[in-house]
Amino acid sequence: MAIIDTGLTLAGARSEFFDRFTATPRLWPDLCTRYPSNKDVERHRFLGSVPPLREFGTGRLARGLFAERYDVENLKYELTLEVDRDELSDDQTGQVRLRIGEMAERAATFGDSEVARLLVNGHSAGFHSYDGVPFFGATHASGLSGTQDNDIASTAAVPTTPTVAECRTAIKTAIAQLLSFVDDQGEPMNQSASGLVAVVPPGTYLDFLEAVNASIVASTTNVLQSAARVIAFPRLTAASVFYLLKTDVAVRPFIFQDREPIEFTALEAQSDQGFMREKFLYGVRARFRYTYGYWQRAIKVTFTAP
Repeated sequence: MAIIDTGLTLAGARSEFFDRFTATPRLWPDLCTRYPSNKDVERHRFLGSVPPLREFGTGRLARGLFAERYDVENLKYELTLEVDRDELSDDQTGQVRLRIGEMAERAATFGDSEVARLLVNGHSAGFHSYDGVPFFGATHASGLSGTQDNDIASTAAVPTTPTVAECRTAIKTAIAQLLSFVDDQGEPMNQSASGLVAVVPPGTYLDFLEAVNASIVASTTNVLQSAARVIAFPRLTAASVFYLLKTDVAVRPFIFQDREPIEFTALEAQSDQGFMREKFLYGVRARFRYTYGYWQRAIKVTFTAP
């Protein structure tokens, strides 16, 4: 996400925001495909896959595509901080500058909260994929695909605290399900198990990390070693749920629809607020939208009791 410099006059606040925004770690860029937007509503056309090759035979056979689409409206976001002029003058410990830095961190990581919202609500009505059904569900169907399911279960003695072995079994199940998906032509949607990311709640992070990083398991080579990158999402509150995503593809599970990038502006002494009320305003503004990409690139796994 780029930053527009609108000429902030307070050099300290300006540099603090720019530096902190750039330096702040964020997870969402690895999970989203960036889609540049140039209008209020974008129509995403998820055209069906190109048919496979056939023998030439008596001549060419023109075959159409199975077309699906959905419209995504860009939304406007803002964050405004009001600072009293006297507070700014008397600030000897850099508290105002710290708040500006926090604004930058909020702006940089907002995408993480949006992706988490899409994950957590992906099974609910209103959180639909391009095919008109909830993003995580058992009724996905398109063309020749038949009905497909990306909302699956895996057993654990205590669903909220799965063991390392149970995490390992769940990942295997999720990978197998991901590789089973076909497109509207009946052809495999995911050609390999590369680029996998396991998004897990903090409480199970270390168990999943061990599940895919240990080289030896019960005196046997761990076939899952390095099979997926594990990231902990603090915003995931259901300890019995995790997600497996494929991210090394053109269209990832989520889309960042980028209409107007982050801009940082200020109203200080020269403004009406600054003159009449001695209040300085520092604000962030942007227009964009986080939405769903291909559901075939995401699996939701819920641990259930045997």
